[in-house]
Amino acid sequence: MIKNDLFLRALKGETVDRPPVWMMRQAGRYLPEFMELKEQYDFFTRCQTPELASEITVQPIRRYGMDAAILFSDILVIPQAMNIEVQMKPNFGPYLPNPIRTAKDLDRVIIPSIEESLGYVLDAITMTKEKLADEIPLIGFAGSPWTILCYCVEGQGSKSFDKARGFCFTQPEAAHQLLQKITDTTIAYLKAKVRAGVNAVQIFDSWGGMLSPVDYQEFSWKYIQQIVDALKDEAPVIVFGKGCWFALKEMSQSGASALGVDWTCSAQNARYLTGGNITLQGNFDPARLLSPPEVIKKMVTQMIREFGKDRYVVNLGHGILPHIPVENARAFIDAVKEYTD
Repeated sequence: MIKNDLFLRALKGETVDRPPVWMMRQAGRYLPEFMELKEQYDFFTRCQTPELASEITVQPIRRYGMDAAILFSDILVIPQAMNIEVQMKPNFGPYLPNPIRTAKDLDRVIIPSIEESLGYVLDAITMTKEKLADEIPLIGFAGSPWTILCYCVEGQGSKSFDKARGFCFTQPEAAHQLLQKITDTTIAYLKAKVRAGVNAVQIFDSWGGMLSPVDYQEFSWKYIQQIVDALKDEAPVIVFGKGCWFALKEMSQSGASALGVDWTCSAQNARYLTGGNITLQGNFDPARLLSPPEVIKKMVTQMIREFGKDRYVVNLGHGILPHIPVENARAFIDAVKEYTD
């Protein structure tokens, strides 16, 4: 079905000539063609207009020829669908004017019909699949329940999410109710994405590293595990927890097809902690894409040697930064495509 199935083969642990490569946040802000659209349409218009979302998804593929595309969207479409207002303010980021701070606030949070509230995402998948024409796989994604809760309670981005953590520790019952609602919505959302045609899904636990290992199990991991359990028989599931190296052993036993690793965890440690039997994805420091192209190429080759070419997907350790030169991104992709043992 898919002409270049290198990414899907790596997720299955098959032997490959070279590892596949894509970049988190590859559809977006570092590309001049994306910036042209950004000047014309606000953020959620881009997310909610299937023609725009599909165009943005394929822009980096046209330019660089990655081995997988990831649908342009945002993790915060989930709270929007759950009746929690989310705005995207220029030069500020996400802003939720009515954050969840009490058990009573939960009364207005719904578990939506995905087709009704997020049908635009499903339409974007259909359009993107047409544009990709089965050349490469398409990845769908969602935020982890804990990461979504962070925004719903904090009301905006944060360096430490103290209000979100405080909510969990002072009102654990309400926190677990909110986490379960987000989990149920996310499972329905990802299943709908698979039905619409995505070939794999990724769960982003961007703020998992804010929690202690014990609290991570209670407020994040057990909900991610529910999502993996619900999806793993329908599509490969990748789990990426930023700063969550301490949970890699448990993650490796979850039924996920692959685990994302950030740049603070070495290839050797990641392989050791996961037992060496699961596909790993990562973990180039996004800021390292500011190095000269020849340095990037050497570092990528070294990274592949350290992880090994099999059971490995080359990626960044977090999303690409907005000010990365396009030729540096090309050096990253080309280094993988040119790799030989």
